[in-house]
Amino acid sequence: MIPLVLILGAVGFRALGALGVRRFTTWPVAAAHAMAEMLVLTASAHFVPASVTVMPNHADMVRMVPPFLPYADVLVYLTGVLELLGAAGLVVTATRTAAGYALAALFVALVPANIHAAVAHVPFAGGAASPLWERIPEQLLYLAVALWAARSATTKPLVEEEALV
Repeated sequence: MIPLVLILGAVGFRALGALGVRRFTTWPVAAAHAMAEMLVLTASAHFVPASVTVMPNHADMVRMVPPFLPYADVLVYLTGVLELLGAAGLVVTATRTAAGYALAALFVALVPANIHAAVAHVPFAGGAASPLWERIPEQLLYLAVALWAARSATTKPLVEEEALV
């Protein structure tokens, strides 16, 4: 579901660019904004109380944290804040490069949690656990988009976009 938000978001933002919204005239910028949108959605789960069962919640996220890491509760809040900061950084041209690289590092750091969640069959919102064969390609997609957004911000100046920020 979440990768679909990223993909459809990128297509939607790029379509706005095709319709004349100058901010979204390139795919990397559209993808950066779509990833920001996705991160706001995923980060929200880090702060949702356990009583909410229609979406992943804080308790689900805590169960994802591998047992060898201390302070799982705090780590979940921290990663939620980092995702929100990364989302904000992606939409601001001046910070997109740093945000993209920082998010790439975060996605790599989250791999052990994703492996643990798959192996331990951690369910989300009462649903079935996501298998490892699904989780790892998702993480690779997020990593690739974050790096694409970061690199495109440094390798190709977007004069039109910079005028908008």
